Amino acid sequence: MVATIGATLPTLVDLANRLDPDGKIAAIAEYLNQSNEVLADMRWQEGNLPTGERTTVRVGLPTVGFRALNEGVARSKSRTAQVDEGAAMLEGNSQVDRKLAILSGDIGGYRLSESTSFFEAMNQTMATTVFYGNAATSPKAFTGFGPRFNTIGNQVIDAGGTGTDNLSIWLIAWGRQVYGIYPKGTKGGLFHFDMSGYAGMGDDGYPAGIEVQDADGNPYLGFKDHYEWNCGLSVKDPRYVVRIANIDRSLMTADISTGANIQDLMVQATEHIQSTDGAVFYMPRTVRGMLRRQLLNKKNPYLSYDEVAGKKVVNFDGIPVRRVDALKADEARVV
Repeated sequence: MVATIGATLPTLVDLANRLDPDGKIAAIAEYLNQSNEVLADMRWQEGNLPTGERTTVRVGLPTVGFRALNEGVARSKSRTAQVDEGAAMLEGNSQVDRKLAILSGDIGGYRLSESTSFFEAMNQTMATTVFYGNAATSPKAFTGFGPRFNTIGNQVIDAGGTGTDNLSIWLIAWGRQVYGIYPKGTKGGLFHFDMSGYAGMGDDGYPAGIEVQDADGNPYLGFKDHYEWNCGLSVKDPRYVVRIANIDRSLMTADISTGANIQDLMVQATEHIQSTDGAVFYMPRTVRGMLRRQLLNKKNPYLSYDEVAGKKVVNFDGIPVRRVDALKADEARVV
């Protein structure tokens, strides 16, 4: 039970590591935080199923032809198919002993410092799943972009890398054809529920908390928080997504004479996507840093560094270029 407490529930040691010399809740240096700008770009839509979204796509056009006078043409029809996109339930639970929270000297601050870490963990898990989730191998998750675009072809461009230290750049046009989903009858977004917030104040002047249980089922008073995100991904038309795969990390330089020609590959991607309306490039920080170095070298007429709404934004051919730390730097070769 002791190991369980130390691994899943806060202890006095955890509290001591969260106080500054004045005995107040310290400002935590969030070294584990990531930059996953894709989450701010995603468009969201309520699904039409309690489990996600059913999409109807046209898979065949009718047959037409020229005719002569006094002749007809054969009757024909189009063909459609339906695809079900599943949504998942991303959740987390935090529980702290009431007495431990009181000892912190700032119950609200202590609980907020823990909630912040849950929000970051949810964001990182979500961003990773958007690109690498696979419901076929992890049924509780949803399927992201990676398993859908994992064969070289019109929507997957080969950058030539052959090892296992490859990177990918994604060009995604968010909108009516590509969007995040949440199940019918639910609400989108990340929710926090204070499960003990309704209990009122205790006779000692502190929030009463609720009855929680230890690993053996024995009750004690504590505070409990629940975090929930109903989420999924719908790709109605794959032509609105392009992946540049197999970028060899070890060969990347600011001089495009060696390694993958990132500029040329990104130009190709803009020609492979059906529309650039709502389109955004996503890449690991290593690749975006290389692009900025090329900007300094003035070797890329397509690349600019502009200010939009008070923020500096890297653009390629007018398309924003975002950093996503969840994108891996050790992808296997896509063939």
